[in-house]
Amino acid sequence: MRLTLLQLGVTTQQRIGLAVVVAVLVGWAAYLVLHLGRTAGEVGSEMELAPNRRPYLDDEGLEGPRLDRVLLWSAVLIGIVAIGLPLYWVKEPARQAGAVKGFDKRAAQRGFVLFQPTTSAIPEGNIGHFGCGGCHGTKGEGGVTPFAITDYLGRSRIVQWQVPALDTVLKRFADDEVKTIIVYGRANTPMPAWGIEGGGPMNAQQITDLLAYIKSIQISDEDAMKRAVDSAKTEAQAEGKSPADGSVLFNVNCARCHTKGWSYGEPEVNAGGAFGPSLLAGDPIRQFPGFDDHLQFLMTGSEFGKPYGTRGVGTGRMPGFARMLTPEQISAIVGYERSLP
Repeated sequence: MRLTLLQLGVTTQQRIGLAVVVAVLVGWAAYLVLHLGRTAGEVGSEMELAPNRRPYLDDEGLEGPRLDRVLLWSAVLIGIVAIGLPLYWVKEPARQAGAVKGFDKRAAQRGFVLFQPTTSAIPEGNIGHFGCGGCHGTKGEGGVTPFAITDYLGRSRIVQWQVPALDTVLKRFADDEVKTIIVYGRANTPMPAWGIEGGGPMNAQQITDLLAYIKSIQISDEDAMKRAVDSAKTEAQAEGKSPADGSVLFNVNCARCHTKGWSYGEPEVNAGGAFGPSLLAGDPIRQFPGFDDHLQFLMTGSEFGKPYGTRGVGTGRMPGFARMLTPEQISAIVGYERSLP
């Protein structure tokens, strides 16, 4: 079966290179045919026919019109170089930026394919789809997925797990922290390990492409804050409280990790600990004797291996909320956490 260069995935630059190689080979073949086809002439005639034996221009001919033509072409070529190099330098930053943008765009497109649900018809059936969008929403807006939980007696049941949005995840976590979550997953949640290092199916390039796609779908800080306000209003209405109340803001932004059962609609002891530590019995005050230090921690989150509070060591699992919540909202959460019994 015949395959075209396009079907083989050859790029435009590669096609141009192949065309140049073919032209050079054809030129050499033509030269050899013409050269070998010449008659050698009589024996001894090479003394007159050899190029180094032929008479050339005399001094007057060399220093006359021929020299003028050579000098003219030299001036033209120098002018081309003098004009072309500055023009190239002027365009070089834009060319480099365009190359980086194009690289990121192609990586994000590959990540988009990986992200699609396994039932998606984009681009061809379910080829290359790992199904992230089946849980996190096709556009990373969040969703719900069934998940089996087991109690202390070993009894298992299916719950509907609220899956977080990914179009704001890079406002809460650094790139490396999100990459770690993808590679190793989160135990006791529907988030499995996807990277080879964590026992998953994705190689390093696929993880990088998936992260590039997640970057491409991040909404603006303003839209993220508006979404947080809308969520707080909905929660406040359900609780009969103000959207600015610290407990309301805590439930919307923090309870997912710090309250067992919140993610599947069966919250147990509020702030009693789950994926994140318990915030009861004065632990926040012992960890952060000063209000401002506590506030700063909620704004920036933890960094792996970096100290925080009283002898705390960051794991990178605690997100920062400075790009999603106002200082007043974060301050209300801090006040609520410090008031817990």
